[in-house]
Amino acid sequence: MNTSNQFKVEQEEHIAWLILNRPEKRNVMGIAFFEEMSQHMKNFDLDPAVRAVIIRAEGKSFTAGTDLNEAASLLSGTGADQREATRLEILALQEGLTSIEKCRKPVIAAIHSHCIGGGVDLISACDIRLAAVDAVFSIRETRMGIIADLGTLQRLPYIIGQGWFRELALTGRDFTASEALQMGLVTRVCDNQEELYSEARVLAGQIADCPPLTVQGVKDVILYSRDHGIDSGLQYVAQKNTAALPSEDVVEAMTAFMEKRKPVFKGK
Repeated sequence: MNTSNQFKVEQEEHIAWLILNRPEKRNVMGIAFFEEMSQHMKNFDLDPAVRAVIIRAEGKSFTAGTDLNEAASLLSGTGADQREATRLEILALQEGLTSIEKCRKPVIAAIHSHCIGGGVDLISACDIRLAAVDAVFSIRETRMGIIADLGTLQRLPYIIGQGWFRELALTGRDFTASEALQMGLVTRVCDNQEELYSEARVLAGQIADCPPLTVQGVKDVILYSRDHGIDSGLQYVAQKNTAALPSEDVVEAMTAFMEKRKPVFKGK
């Protein structure tokens, strides 16, 4: 297990657990959080032993959102140079969460209790989201006089659709795990944290059992198609498969099927 100021990292076979680890602060997200998130995601991306990542949190809340004390310091300047420095800092914070999306390994968020403000930015960058029944979400920035600027407004509409998204973004209201399931923000709601982490582990294991380069290619094509449209996405996947096939993992999949055994994929 590796521990940093903001996170703990645990690994079970091909699954990495990235654990938010400031329970005494309800896992608020300060500048160091975003910097360390970026580094962890780069490490997972480059580690061939990691095939799926689960983000969970210690303590009473998944995250209470952005550290308001640090955010206030960013907004304290009035000069043009200070406002430009703030803009650059926001871009750096954005990159911390974009690193989740850029990570080639699928990332699952396992959410309990509060997931507020910046927490919604975080989970919007993940590939799959599961929640405990006690989870509460909010695009809280709207109620604080701030435009959410770390990815929610850009990513969430693609996940839940414009109708739900606009209601939640424009009101900033709290919404429950059952509502999150109804709108498709999460795919499963679990009775408690133990069940939540068990479900996340099973799901990550199913991903890890698939050919890793194929899984990474699927994530790549999903994101490319979202950002470039259907036609360009079709062209892209045709080129990607042409470059990737055949592979050792494809041969192993076919051989295992004929031999009626579980395939062993090596990412080759």
